[in-house]
Amino acid sequence: MARYVIDAPTLLHVIARDVRINPGHQIVAPNIIRSQALSLLFEAAQRGDLTEEVALHRLVRVTELKMRLLGDRVSRRTAWKIARAHGWESTYDAEYLAVTQLQADALITVDSALAKKAEGVVPLAELDALTS
Repeated sequence: MARYVIDAPTLLHVIARDVRINPGHQIVAPNIIRSQALSLLFEAAQRGDLTEEVALHRLVRVTELKMRLLGDRVSRRTAWKIARAHGWESTYDAEYLAVTQLQADALITVDSALAKKAEGVVPLAELDALTS
């Protein structure tokens, strides 16, 4: 079984495209993923990119996707260390990298900025790894 960390944009991408995750894989993420997904869906509805009905339907799907959510003391401290080491202004991205370091085989993201931050810190995998 492979364990992959995904971020909120990737979670929403998976849901919007109805990607079927291989049942042999486990999705792991920091606790913040659902709040970030909520905010991204709300923002998309406010901009008119999605109807409110579609956004709310996707929000339900966010809670239905089986994920192991982590927010323990060790992962928070690791996120702090990563953000400090790289001079980042916040720990949001570092939380995904910390969970990857501690609990997963690789990070999968559709966010090019996060992928760039992850280079040399954690292994990255392509989106299609979720289905293989």
